[in-house]
This record gives sequence, structure tokens and C-alpha cells, in this order.
Amino acid sequence: MIRSDLLSELPGIAHGYFTREGGVSSGLYATLNIGLGSADERERVLANRARVAASLGVDAQALAMPWQVHSPDVAVVEEAWAPGEGPKVDAVVTARRGVAIGVATADCGPILFADAQAQVIGAAHAGWKGAFFGVIEATVAAMEGLGARREAITAVLGPTISAAAYEVGPEFVARFEEREPGWLRFFRSSDKAGHAYFDLPAFIALRLEEAGVGRRGDLALCTYGDEERFFSYRRTTHRGEPDYGRLVSAIALGGAGAGRP
Repeated sequence: MIRSDLLSELPGIAHGYFTREGGVSSGLYATLNIGLGSADERERVLANRARVAASLGVDAQALAMPWQVHSPDVAVVEEAWAPGEGPKVDAVVTARRGVAIGVATADCGPILFADAQAQVIGAAHAGWKGAFFGVIEATVAAMEGLGARREAITAVLGPTISAAAYEVGPEFVARFEEREPGWLRFFRSSDKAGHAYFDLPAFIALRLEEAGVGRRGDLALCTYGDEERFFSYRRTTHRGEPDYGRLVSAIALGGAGAGRP
């Protein structure tokens, strides 16, 4: 796993942005694929998830991940659900110890949140659609509902597709311009007529700032460009491969990995 210095400074918080390394899957899914939505063998995916849970100091059954649908919706986790049976949301928050919460990504932005003083944590899956429609703001609001203060929250973006690899069409750019003309600064022209490169990490950074998050960080790691460590939906699409693995970014209160490693 990869850890954030900002989150590692917080007492009582265990977290990790897990790479594709260290699991039991093979082939396209080698090796730490946690995606139940992939065509990987379910038993291997569950074994990989168990390794993630153990790394965070919780039981294998205590890793709560939602059924992601590119929405701005958030669920409060009281106890973990069975694998693959989570609510259809794109962010989860909790104040419960012994439960790890996480999100799956393969280019979209995984954001881990923590208010160490209030002992409230969150995890959000922020693709362009989630960031555009407010999943970050909704996550912060849900954490406040559990006693967190937004100015006390630390939020860190994990491995995400970079602007250099994220080319989009004119209708994509127009959607952002219509919503807020100032958002055009997150695009730069490509060599293909009418197309542009979109800086998703920078857009997420803006949304975190606008949400009033106290401390913000970015690991500045590109999923598309680092095949050894990360799965990438877009890389798979460009190669015409039939499927791809999913990464997990997860956080828990206490347990292994809490504080500085």
C-alpha cells in the first residue's frame, strides 16, 4: 500500500491506497484485484479484500465498500455488509471502530478523509461525474453529521488518471463551461480537433477547497501511466483488453497502520 504523509500524522487513523501488488489474482487482474464487478474469480477477489482488511487491522468481514454508481450520494456505515451488497452510493463515512471503509477505482479519484479529533472518517469515489455533481461536498456534510468539523478534516487524493492521459470530447468540455465558465481552466487543447485534456486531480482539489476541508493533499500518482502499480480502465480500453482490475483505497479508526508507519 501507499500511505499519505498527511494522514499518517493523524493519531488513531489507519489508511492505505493499495496498489495492484500483493494479491492472489493472475492474468489481467494480477495481483491485488478487489473488484467483484470484474470477471476475476470471486474467491480470489475475496482473498484480496481480506488482505486489505488485515493490513488495516480489521476482520476480513469488516471492509465496507459501496456499490458505486458515479453519484454524489453517501452512506453512513454502522456495520459492514456482505461483499457486493453495499448501498448504491459513491462515498461512505463512519465513526465506528473495527470497520474499514473504502472505495474502488481504476482511474477515478479515491479520496480518504479523516477528522482525528472527532474520530470520523470517510472515503469517496470521485470521477468527473461525482466531483461535478457534489460527492465531495456530500461526504464532508455526512462527516459533519457524525460530529466532524470541516476545518478539522484532512482529505487526500490517491492514484488518479492525470491530465496528460485524460482526453475528452467537445461535449464534455461544454458541460463544464455551461455549469461554470471558470472551470475551463481545467482543460487544455489536444491535437485532435474539438478535444481537450482534462485535469481531474486539479478539479478535485478545487472542490475540496470549496467544501472547506482544512487540510488537502494529493499523492500525484497517475493510474494510466504506472502499469506496474495501478489498474487503469482507460489503458485497458485503449488496448482493447476484455476487462481490468480495480484498486482499493481504504481507511479505518485504529488498528494496524494507525499513525506514522
